[in-house]
Amino acid sequence: MDWLRDHLWETWLGVGIALALAELLSLDLFLLMLAGGAVAGSLTALVTDNVVVTVLVASAAAVALLAGVRPQLVRRLHGGPDLVLGPASLVGSRGIVTEPVAEHSPGRVKIGGESWLAVADPPAGIAVGQAVEVVSIAGATAHVRPVSDLLLEEPR
Repeated sequence: MDWLRDHLWETWLGVGIALALAELLSLDLFLLMLAGGAVAGSLTALVTDNVVVTVLVASAAAVALLAGVRPQLVRRLHGGPDLVLGPASLVGSRGIVTEPVAEHSPGRVKIGGESWLAVADPPAGIAVGQAVEVVSIAGATAHVRPVSDLLLEEPR
């Protein structure tokens, strides 16, 4: 027990390093928070030789990291935009009308180099050559609305 009191900060630092290395295997950020608590215990051991105090500080720091830091890190690392594939990726793209879209009959638009059957959303007539924006895709039909600006951006 005397050895532990004489090398308390080194022991805590060793535990912290071991936990941080073990985190590389789990990648769950749980062991990393415990390693942070062990480092706090190591810093406390530099100030005091009381083992109980260092254990309490290390435990409190680990719990605080687990409750306060880990959830935000997990949300940031595992969250993000959803990957949209297929026709749904065309929503928001711009195209040009190649066959007129009448109020009650579909026409055709060119979106991203492909010709799509199109209906106006909201129902209205859209003339040939007019720029449109894709509102949604239902099956093989693009629901489009006219775009008021004159410059047609490059379709995505």
